[in-house]
Amino acid sequence: MILFLLVPVVLAFGLPPLTRIAVDRLTPVAALVSLTVTTVVLAGCSLAALGALMLSGLLKEPAVAAIGALIHPFDAAPNVLLMPSAALSLGALGVCTWNILRSALRQTAALRRAKSRADTRYTAGDLCIIDTPRPDAYALPGRPSRIVVTTGMLRSLDPAEREALFAHERAHLDGRHHYCLALAELAAHCHPGLRAARDAIQMSAERAADEAAAAVTGDRCLTARAIGRAALATRAAQAHRPSFAPAATSGPVPQRVAALMRAPKPHSRRTLAAVGALLLCMMTASLVGVAAGVHDLHRNVEIAQGEQPNG
Repeated sequence: MILFLLVPVVLAFGLPPLTRIAVDRLTPVAALVSLTVTTVVLAGCSLAALGALMLSGLLKEPAVAAIGALIHPFDAAPNVLLMPSAALSLGALGVCTWNILRSALRQTAALRRAKSRADTRYTAGDLCIIDTPRPDAYALPGRPSRIVVTTGMLRSLDPAEREALFAHERAHLDGRHHYCLALAELAAHCHPGLRAARDAIQMSAERAADEAAAAVTGDRCLTARAIGRAALATRAAQAHRPSFAPAATSGPVPQRVAALMRAPKPHSRRTLAAVGALLLCMMTASLVGVAAGVHDLHRNVEIAQGEQPNG
């Protein structure tokens, strides 16, 4: 049982190399979707595996065994392996739970402040203009969703660059990228191996919006210049937005500008299928490991309850 449950925990450490391949070989939208789904599945499997390991250790305790109506000793694995694994799982789950709750509360508060701030400012269509010399611009999700831009940012760009920036932020809102960023942020607190995936998902979201803005403006150089100038204007400013509120100045801007300055690379279906197959295999292995481990745990519980013969 322990070996099955360790599969998703160990596999999550193998995701970072695949994220680099996905970002480099797939279209930005394909990379964003596939990496988000894979990261969420691996995070869920990792938490489920840790929970099963923790429960296995707790069932060794007489008080918990009594609650579970165990009439025979719970014998899922040797104590020398089970008890340290259960203790480590308990500690890991405690840290994950604390970090997830803290992050969720912090981001919810930041979103509430950003929405309250935007509600009291001048709006023009989907634009919310905040009068401050500090340059900033970002896509604020919600109902209604808005593009928040400061007067400092408007002064930093010429009219054509402003339109490119607005097209970038609209692409974030149209693509619902904030959901991917929020899920990636929470998943990163579930397993250290998923932190690289969070960065890759942010990069993919920004690249997807970059390409959408370039398609709207019809000028890749203009879009690259707008993003570069916006990033330079905001590099010394402190962001007042949730981390899942996407912005044109997020992520590795030099790499994004360089990608825009190049002609789009052709992406073959064979490459897409190969990377997709690797990610699918990783998700399948994690799901099978959790399912097998939980099934074995359930079987051992039934044996301890006297509902199944031992062996």
